[in-house]
Amino acid sequence: MIALIDYGSGNLRSVEKALQHVGADVGRVRRPEALGRARALVLPGVGAFDDCIQALARQELLPAIAEFIRSGRPFLGICVGYQALFEGSDEFGSQASGLGIFKGRVVRFHPASPLKIPQIGWNRLEIVRPGCPLYRGVPDGSYVYFVHSYYPQPADPALVATRTDYGDVFASSIWRENVFGTQFHPEKSQRIGLQLLRNFVGLGR
Repeated sequence: MIALIDYGSGNLRSVEKALQHVGADVGRVRRPEALGRARALVLPGVGAFDDCIQALARQELLPAIAEFIRSGRPFLGICVGYQALFEGSDEFGSQASGLGIFKGRVVRFHPASPLKIPQIGWNRLEIVRPGCPLYRGVPDGSYVYFVHSYYPQPADPALVATRTDYGDVFASSIWRENVFGTQFHPEKSQRIGLQLLRNFVGLGR
């Protein structure tokens, strides 16, 4: 089973359908005990960082997610689910602490940027670590779909799997061992996004 964390995120159904489309047996998870039998875990997200962290805390899922990651099983964080892997966020004067799996903070696009914030729409991936299993069969320069005003700044540049330029050049995805995170939405990224999800599901088999 691929566990899909259900904490009230608005895009849950689209992620679920995309995973099922690439052959995954998906189970929605609302409580920590349900993670025990999962072979892989997906944490989706839209909206604010604090809302995500607070919802996960209410459902007692934060320690369970951290323990799942330590177990070595594949984990994928999408958008705010990716941001949650870091120590904290500058969004709306956030006071919430992230999972802290990686050092770094979530920051806003530069306020003087001439580009419209939030970034909504298609943008390119520069694959800087072609050995990342998530990008097997994905050409460098592929377009994926973004909806965000904030993005993580990893303290360790070796985490970065892809970069994207939107006025600021930012880490549009990361990879370390069993942990993957994407600022873009694979479930909205058509053929390329489905290939990424297919690759991830394959890691959990």
